[in-house]
Amino acid sequence: METVSQLAKLGLFDARVPRYTSYPTAPHFKNAVGDRDFSNWVSALPPDSRVSLYIHIPFCRRLCWFCACRTQGTSTLSPVAAYLETLKTEIDLLAAALPSGVKLSALHWGGGTPTLLAPEMMTDLAESVFRAIPMADDGEFSVEIDPSEIDDARLDALAAAGMSRASIGVQDFDPEIQKIIGREQSFEVTQAAVDGIRARGVTSLNADILYGLPNQSRAKITESVQKLLSLSPDRVALYGYAHVPWMARRQTLIPSNLLPTPEERLTLFETARRLFLWDDYDEVGIDHFARKDDSMAVAARDGTLRRNFQGYTVDPAPALIGLGASAISRFPQGYAQNASGTGDYTKAIRAGRFATARGHAFAGQDLLRARMIETLMCNFSIDRAEIIRDWGALPEQMDSFFADVKQQFGRFVTVTDAGLEIPVDGRPLARIIAKAFDAYEMDKAGHSPAI
Repeated sequence: METVSQLAKLGLFDARVPRYTSYPTAPHFKNAVGDRDFSNWVSALPPDSRVSLYIHIPFCRRLCWFCACRTQGTSTLSPVAAYLETLKTEIDLLAAALPSGVKLSALHWGGGTPTLLAPEMMTDLAESVFRAIPMADDGEFSVEIDPSEIDDARLDALAAAGMSRASIGVQDFDPEIQKIIGREQSFEVTQAAVDGIRARGVTSLNADILYGLPNQSRAKITESVQKLLSLSPDRVALYGYAHVPWMARRQTLIPSNLLPTPEERLTLFETARRLFLWDDYDEVGIDHFARKDDSMAVAARDGTLRRNFQGYTVDPAPALIGLGASAISRFPQGYAQNASGTGDYTKAIRAGRFATARGHAFAGQDLLRARMIETLMCNFSIDRAEIIRDWGALPEQMDSFFADVKQQFGRFVTVTDAGLEIPVDGRPLARIIAKAFDAYEMDKAGHSPAI
C-alpha cells in the first residue's frame, strides 16, 4: 500500500501522458513537412537496404464504440475497391522513388479492418506490394484480423499471399462488457478464427486485450485472460482503454460512470499481468507479454527491442513507411503523415504526388531525446555510454538529465555510472518518467491515462 501511495503522489492515477510510440509525438506534427520531403527521404534510403511497410485500411463493417482509430463504416465494398485502386497507385509512386534493391523486412496490414477485403482484393493488394518491393527471405507479413470478419476464403487468400503472423483483437470476452463497448464477439467465434489461422500453417499469433473497460472487475478480467490463454497466443498486448470522447465521438456511447477508477485500473492491469506471468510469458516493455521463444521476448532479453507506431517491434529497418489515409512514416530524417481524410488522400495520389499532409523534421536534440525515451520504454533503462557515444550527448548533459529525474522520482529510479534504470516497482511510472525527457509542451487532454 505504501508503494501505491507513493506512485499516486507522482501522478500515476491522474496524469495523462503519451504512449511514446514516437518522439516528438504526433500532436506536434506540422504542415511544414510535405510530399517533397517524403519523396526526398524515400530517395535517400540506401540502395539494397530494408524497409518496413505499413498499409492502412480505414474501413470497418461495424464501428466499435471503444475504438479511437481513424476509421469509417461501410456496408458495401464499393468504397473499399475505389480506395484500393488509389492505394495501388501510391504503391507504384513509392516504387518509383525507392533506390534499387530495397526489400521488405516487414509488411503489416492494419486498420480499420483489413479482413473486410474480399479474397480477390487481398490477393491483388499483396501482389501489387510484392511487385513493387520484394519481401526479404526472412521478412514477416502480418495482418490484423477481426474474428467476426473472416472466413475460409479470406484466410486462404491471406495464407497464399504469405501471411506469417496474424493479430487478433479480443478486448474482453465478457458479453456484458462487449455490449457496452459495441464489440460483440464470442469466445467461440474467436477460437474458430484462431483454429483457421493455425490450420493454414500460420504459427505466429498476436492478441490484443484491454483493461480499464466499463464494468470490468478482477473476476471478469481473470476469466477473459484465462480464455485467451487457452488459445495460446505467442504475443499479447495488454492495453489500457483510453476514454477520450472529445477526440473519438463514438465513445460518447460508452457511459463514463461505468468506468473503473484509476486505482481500479492498476488492479485490473496487475491481475492480468500476474496471469500472463504465471502462464510462463515473458513481460515485454510496459504492456506486452510473449512466449519465451518468441522473437519479441528474445529481443527484450538481448536489448534489441524497438518501439514505433505499431507499438513494440523487433524489426531493425531504419525506415517505416506508411501508405494509405492517415498513415505515418518514420525516416532517419523525420516523420511524415498522410492526409487523414480519404478524400484528401485520394486527391493527392490521383494528382501524381504523395499524400503527405504534415510531419516533423528532426532538429536539435530530437534524436538524442527520442533514443532515451525509446530505450526507457523498451528496457526500463538508459545506457549512459551509448547515448554519449552514438547520439552526441555530453557527459555533463547526461549527468544533468539523470540528476533532475532522480530528484523528481526518488527511489523509483536508480542512477549509477552505467546510466539510469527503473526498478520493477517503479515501472508503472515508465511513461511519466519518459515525459521528463520530453522537451515539447504537452496538451494533457490529447493523451491517455498513465495507468
